[in-house]
Amino acid sequence: MSVGYVLINVTPGTEKSVYRSVIELPHVDDATVLFGDHDLIVKLVADDLATIAKAVVEHIRQVPGVVETKTLAGAEI
Repeated sequence: MSVGYVLINVTPGTEKSVYRSVIELPHVDDATVLFGDHDLIVKLVADDLATIAKAVVEHIRQVPGVVETKTLAGAEI
């Protein structure tokens, strides 16, 4: 199993609508609205990192209001 975290910046005023859309997407395990440099953080869980990357590109980045994403891949140690 792979875990990824996506930091998301949105168009001002769309935080709630982006959150409501993102929380329903495939592979999303959790989402939190943030204050600071990023507007949301989303935890993705999938079988592999390729699936996580695909979820970011094909689903998260397509949500209206999303303007920037930064994906962090979890590591097993």
